[in-house]
Amino acid sequence: MIVLSCKDLHKSYGIDIVLDKVTFNVNECDKVGLVGANGAGKSTLFKILTGELSQDSGDLFIDKNKKVGYLAQHLSLESSNVIYNEVLGVFNQLLEMEARLKELEIKLNEPYDIANQEYHDKIIKEYTTLSELYNNRGGYTYKGEISRVLKGLGFTENDYEKPINILSGGQKTRVALCKLLLTSPEILLLDEPTNHLDLDAIEWLEEYLKAYKGTIVIISHDRFFLDSITNRTFELIGGHMNSYNGNYTTFVDLKKKNYEVQLKAYNLQQSEIKRQEEIIERYRSFNREKSIKAAESREKALAKIERIDAPDREAKASKIKFETQIKSGYDVLHIEKLSKSFGEKHLFSNLEADIKRGDRTALIGENGRGKTTLFRIIMDKLQQDSGIKVLGKNVFIGYYDQEQSNLDPEKTILDEVWDTFPNMTTTQLRTSLAAFLFTGDDVFKNISTLSGGEKCRINLLKLMLSKSNFLLLDEPTNHLDIVSREALEDALLNYDGTVLVISHDRYFLNKVIEKIYELNEDGIKEYLGNYSYFIEKKKNPLRYQEEMENQGKTKTQIQEERKKKREQEKAEKEKQQRIKTLEKSISDFESSLAELQNQLCLEEVYSNPKKSEEVNKEIASTEATLQELYEEWESLLE
Repeated sequence: MIVLSCKDLHKSYGIDIVLDKVTFNVNECDKVGLVGANGAGKSTLFKILTGELSQDSGDLFIDKNKKVGYLAQHLSLESSNVIYNEVLGVFNQLLEMEARLKELEIKLNEPYDIANQEYHDKIIKEYTTLSELYNNRGGYTYKGEISRVLKGLGFTENDYEKPINILSGGQKTRVALCKLLLTSPEILLLDEPTNHLDLDAIEWLEEYLKAYKGTIVIISHDRFFLDSITNRTFELIGGHMNSYNGNYTTFVDLKKKNYEVQLKAYNLQQSEIKRQEEIIERYRSFNREKSIKAAESREKALAKIERIDAPDREAKASKIKFETQIKSGYDVLHIEKLSKSFGEKHLFSNLEADIKRGDRTALIGENGRGKTTLFRIIMDKLQQDSGIKVLGKNVFIGYYDQEQSNLDPEKTILDEVWDTFPNMTTTQLRTSLAAFLFTGDDVFKNISTLSGGEKCRINLLKLMLSKSNFLLLDEPTNHLDIVSREALEDALLNYDGTVLVISHDRYFLNKVIEKIYELNEDGIKEYLGNYSYFIEKKKNPLRYQEEMENQGKTKTQIQEERKKKREQEKAEKEKQQRIKTLEKSISDFESSLAELQNQLCLEEVYSNPKKSEEVNKEIASTEATLQELYEEWESLLE
């Protein structure tokens, strides 16, 4: 059943067409990923769906029986409430029911007056009806659900009494997301819901949305997140909407195949059109009545052809290429017993880490644990409380700041880059800016007017031009569209320097990273692999312990030890099997011995010397066998 649809939706701002004949259907319980380059019109479409903006033309249908919930990418939650009371407001109807039930309970406890039987019956009936309604609407479970969602999105019980107006923008967004999820709308529109969430919260939200019983449309650049949740993908490109069945990875495969088919059909038709136009031109050149009529006939036929549109081209990506000017020493960074606190807020202690040349390492951990603080200590912008931090020989740091705080909002794009690299020529500078999609008069825009994605591109350009050999990247994929993220990933994979990155982008972590440091209050845990490897080891700590024990050993040593371990495990398994077999044999022989001893008590046996002798021989033989079995069993148990 269709719950949401658009037909020929059009939206433009002046001469800029954002949405052009956008048509799609969303069915009940669909989980749709909406993807496209920054500026493609995804958020504009959401605002039209929620009535915040109006379309210029086209039809929009939303099932009137379905409630729509919307989480905007940039929102400002203003409230004088504390966090818990703000979220509790979602359940005002239940709170009103609770108050009424308490009033009715007081009345129910009044002395029964037979003369007012009708009054008492009315109170009982209202109390019974309201209690049932309260129960059906989750009156006995909503407080538990509030705690579940708040904790799932990264809030602790100590946060519940914090006023909304002192929270950061990211925390306010998380509170708004909590409220939205608890209202349980039938149609959920989420614009970049994983922004401001740490990895644990993202994974919690992922599981929550997978089990969600309503319809969901998600704008996200988090490819791992989309792969896990969605069953359909809509792509906005060139103002048009393309629909694919499947998650993000399926979409990428289908899109490539569709593009090749469409391009082939388009090129074939263009070749045929060109051939027909050449024939028409040739007929006209003959300048005879018959040839002119033939030309006109072909022209009419050509005009009736339904033209195939050229397939939409993918948005251009910045041409990112990181290079080092000087090769660093093999030892890039050594950290020993490092600790840091701010007043009573303890971030970490006993940090131990060694980063070598060429390492591509991720630093992960809960929000507020001190990951960015550690970066500042490495760059000597902050002093640790204790411990040592040593940079290796010829190590030159390039830093990417997720807050873009190193950009001067008063400068133009051109001046921002030129002031950092004054030795560049105008041609070199304009060429570099063009590679990052800043062309023409764009370079004279003020930094303060730029989007988050544009500021990211400037910082990445400055990082590339620095030719540093040790890159510290703090959430480098935030605000980047998928095309730009893939360009950044490829650049880092081809980089000959060393990378230490803070990121919540699991797709990025899987593709680029070879080692993960998990930052905890009491130190760092090292995992020798990408994100999926890290998750596997977290779920299987014994395997992680084995790998930690293998650090520093050669591949041959590890293989020999594993072979020896397998042989030991095989021998142990055979031993346990032999013990079971012996126990079964001992039990059987003991039963036989008891039966033989019973036979000696029978008159037909003890009165017959020959039979008695035979039984005694069997008893002796059985006892001897049992003795051997006991001795073997005892030796295996030692």
